[in-house]
Parts: sequence; C-alpha cells; structure tokens
Amino acid sequence: MRRIDAIGRLVSPRLLVGALALVLAAGAAHSAATRTDTPKIAVATGAETLFPDAPDGVDATVTGPVSASFRQRQADAGCDKAVWPNVPAACYPD
Repeated sequence: MRRIDAIGRLVSPRLLVGALALVLAAGAAHSAATRTDTPKIAVATGAETLFPDAPDGVDATVTGPVSASFRQRQADAGCDKAVWPNVPAACYPD
C-alpha cells in the first residue's frame, strides 16, 4: 500500500497540470518564433514541361542508336552534366 501512495504523490494533479502548462507554453513560444515565409512559386523547367508526370525526373541518357547530329546537340547543351530538373530539352530526342 505504501508503494501506491508513493506513486500517487509523484503523479499528483498539480504536477500533471504544471507539466501540461509547460508543454503548452513551449509550443506557443515555438510557433511564435517560427517564421512563415510566403511559398515560392517554382517555374517549370524545360524537362519538367516535357514530362509533367515524372516528378522524380527522366533520365536523358539515350540507350538506342542516335544520329551524330543528336550526339553533337547533346554535347553542345551539356547534357552529361545536367541534373534534374535543370535538364535542357535538347538532351531528349524529338
């Protein structure tokens, strides 16, 4: 019975209310200190416009046979160093 009384003293209503008040005060302080920036509207790049249903990107590496002019077009556009979503439309075949 002593053990139950000891636990009852540790978990008193005053202690619980005090802990709850601390948590609420900390949450209010955090939300007051958090800045809310206006969301930035992203402009779709050429690759995102070509492939709107591919949010994770589309590999611009062509594995099939292509013409020498297409390979030159890719080299001129810097396709080997392009990273999604900043992949030039010239990297993709027509």
